[in-house]
Parts: sequence; C-alpha cells; structure tokens
Amino acid sequence: MPKMKTSKTVAKRIKVTAGGKLMRRKAGRGHLLSTKSPKRIRGGRKATTVPKAFAKHARRKLGI
Repeated sequence: MPKMKTSKTVAKRIKVTAGGKLMRRKAGRGHLLSTKSPKRIRGGRKATTVPKAFAKHARRKLGI
C-alpha cells in the first residue's frame, strides 16, 4: 500500500494544537472590510476550532 499524501490545501488552512484540536481562521476577513461593521471585523480576529462533524474529514486529509 503506498503512502497517503497530505492534502496541501487543508494543511495550509488548518493547524493542529498540542492537545490535538484543529484550529482554523474565520471566514470574511480577507478583503472588503470597509463595508463590514466593526463588530463583524472584531469577531473574525481570533482563530476558532474546527467543528467535530468536519474534524474527522480534515484529519483524514491531513494524514493524522
């Protein structure tokens, strides 16, 4: 059986914490920020965890 390749698109977007959780950036922070309210902009600052429903799929893509 050949080695499983890591999905580079997922690897660039998701990082694994020391505890094994998956972290991702929030959407909507890339551009066009002048039209968004300050509350929306502040809400997108911190990274958040990947939901459990998607975590299993993401782990498989990362080869973990």
